[in-house]
Amino acid sequence: MRKIIVSIALLVVILLTMLPALAQDSGEVVTQLSSPPAPSSMRLEEIVTGISNPIYLTSAGDESGRLFALEQTGSIRLIKDDALQSTPFLDITDRVNQDIRSSYSERGLLGLAFHPNYAENGQFFVHYSDTAGDTVVARYLVSADNPDAADPNSEEIIFTHKQPYPNHNGGQIDFGPDGYLYIGLGDGGSGGDPLNNGQTPDSLLGKILRIDVDGEAPYAVPADNPANGVNPDLAPEVWAWGLRNPYRFSFDKATGDLYIADVGQNQWEEVNFQAADSTGGENYGWRIFEATHRFSDGAEPADAVMPIAEYDHSNGCSITGGYVYRGEAIPALQGVYIFGDWCSGKMWASYRDDSGAWQTIPFGESQRQITAFGQGDDGELYLVAYDGGIWKFMPAS
Repeated sequence: MRKIIVSIALLVVILLTMLPALAQDSGEVVTQLSSPPAPSSMRLEEIVTGISNPIYLTSAGDESGRLFALEQTGSIRLIKDDALQSTPFLDITDRVNQDIRSSYSERGLLGLAFHPNYAENGQFFVHYSDTAGDTVVARYLVSADNPDAADPNSEEIIFTHKQPYPNHNGGQIDFGPDGYLYIGLGDGGSGGDPLNNGQTPDSLLGKILRIDVDGEAPYAVPADNPANGVNPDLAPEVWAWGLRNPYRFSFDKATGDLYIADVGQNQWEEVNFQAADSTGGENYGWRIFEATHRFSDGAEPADAVMPIAEYDHSNGCSITGGYVYRGEAIPALQGVYIFGDWCSGKMWASYRDDSGAWQTIPFGESQRQITAFGQGDDGELYLVAYDGGIWKFMPAS
């Protein structure tokens, strides 16, 4: 009898482990987990070294399998077949702020997003700090005769914004499932948001913006942005507000849900969530709240949205947002949002349980300064380490 009970228990464990894989094979999108994902299901394998101050990694969305890594000083490095190419895809160091060469800096080449129709139009967009330290978002084109090189003379500046301080520049840009470009801007810097940009609705700082780069030049404001109905007090470009420094955010490839990792001030780091069917206008609380905790004495926003995950500074000092895993190599991670910390190298996994409640668990220690996570065309996940390495999430065996 005891052997039968043990065998049944073992079978249950195996089935629970296989559920994400079975759902994936059936075409079902995994959005809830019946048991926590196990850190032992994966390992990190270094695939590339030798990148200078890498700060972001992404793919072109063209099914080429290539990866593109940003060097903070201004180059986009190309990775093909897990090999770093000697010639940069684009080098704009002459236009990018070089503070990082003398000391730690939050300025530089910070974000990269390929147009949803990149395979047809060759357009991609970069987010950088110019030589004066101000924010620039610019459009570039791939070279007409070389898919592995961009045309450095094709720059078209579509958005700029003055930065009052050298920190909290945000950095992330990404196209949403709606085809619009989303831009993360920090609160302007210093400490504690002295200009109160996060809670000033008509300021563009401390916000995520949403613009149409396929409309009139230099960009158009989508007709359904929150200012046109949800909250007319918001600046036309604003999609979400009450943010301190949304350095990294990402969309779930399968559901379109938006995950926003907002870097904290004194004690708390947070992950905010916005469902794919949102009409925008969410206020995530900064500077009244730092995560779920009171930060200042101002009036509490009536519509403040609390984060789905937070951790205090005993576990790190600066959150680095990641991605919901949608690859095939590690079935146990299906539907799990992975993120980490720049200072401690720790990682966490957030997911919804069977009841739909958010859960967050520790998910290993990378022993690296995590500047970004990356996602390939195939949904596989990567970790970007500031010492120059790119690490891939691999199955444990």
